[in-house]
Amino acid sequence: MPENTYHTSVMLHECIDGLHIDPAGTYVDVTFGGGGHSKAILDKLGPEGRLFSFDQDPDAWEQAEKIDDERLTLITANFRYLEKYLRLHRVKQVDGILADFGVSSFQLDAPERGFSIRFDGPLDMRMGPSASMTAAELLNSYSADELQRILGMYGEVKNARTLAQAIIQARTRKALETTQEFKEILNKLAPKHREFKYFAQVFQAIRIEVNQELAVIEEFLAQAPAILKPEGRLVIMSFHSLEDRLVKNFIKAGNVQGKEDKDLFGVVHRPLESVIRKPITASEEELKLNPRSRSAKLRIASKL
Repeated sequence: MPENTYHTSVMLHECIDGLHIDPAGTYVDVTFGGGGHSKAILDKLGPEGRLFSFDQDPDAWEQAEKIDDERLTLITANFRYLEKYLRLHRVKQVDGILADFGVSSFQLDAPERGFSIRFDGPLDMRMGPSASMTAAELLNSYSADELQRILGMYGEVKNARTLAQAIIQARTRKALETTQEFKEILNKLAPKHREFKYFAQVFQAIRIEVNQELAVIEEFLAQAPAILKPEGRLVIMSFHSLEDRLVKNFIKAGNVQGKEDKDLFGVVHRPLESVIRKPITASEEELKLNPRSRSAKLRIASKL
């Protein structure tokens, strides 16, 4: 499957430029996906360069198998275990780390994965087999308070309480199994003429909880500075405000809360420094070619 039918890499050139690649360096792509970013990194590396790519999705593993390059090592694990797996490969520090937190086009468009709003399929939403529960298991077991919390926090759903109660009522009649059954509940509560946005917010909230996405990002960020060499680059692309806020705070203060650690002289101690004044967004040309790039924000930092 050609890369552009699996997933179109957003801001590909901006990401690669942000890594400031040394041809003899060692790099990590923690979100292999369709391989677009990894292939572009390999194109910039010389014979001595090395690339370690992470992905927990078996569909992505199939894409990686098509790359015949000894410089590439695929690690079939969640990137929350970044330090552990690099250590297993005897890698202590690297020259750059790239992360693209977006869900791949393939995942969104494959009905059997359960991410799609457009197609009916099982309520799965797991990004990899390591996820402890499916969306169906979540929707059929969480309490009203738990559902309200994740819908409001992760989806910014305004009628989260009402929706949570509607889910509880529906599952007492029959366990929820498919995205179509779930959408029938949402249809009754979605704001008029804003149905698609409402569905997207709700699906995002459930997906984030199923995959523990924000916890994974926090764990990853905590490990990144120690793994980077001095002046090594951290390049991260986020697709919604919850992700971007964690990244922004970590670059600014060295923690996801954004609390600056100042000494007696008022000097802030942090492991990273932003190399751009504000996040990079997709160009007008890219927006026309790939509307999914509209929400992307790219942040680039350097190890101090």
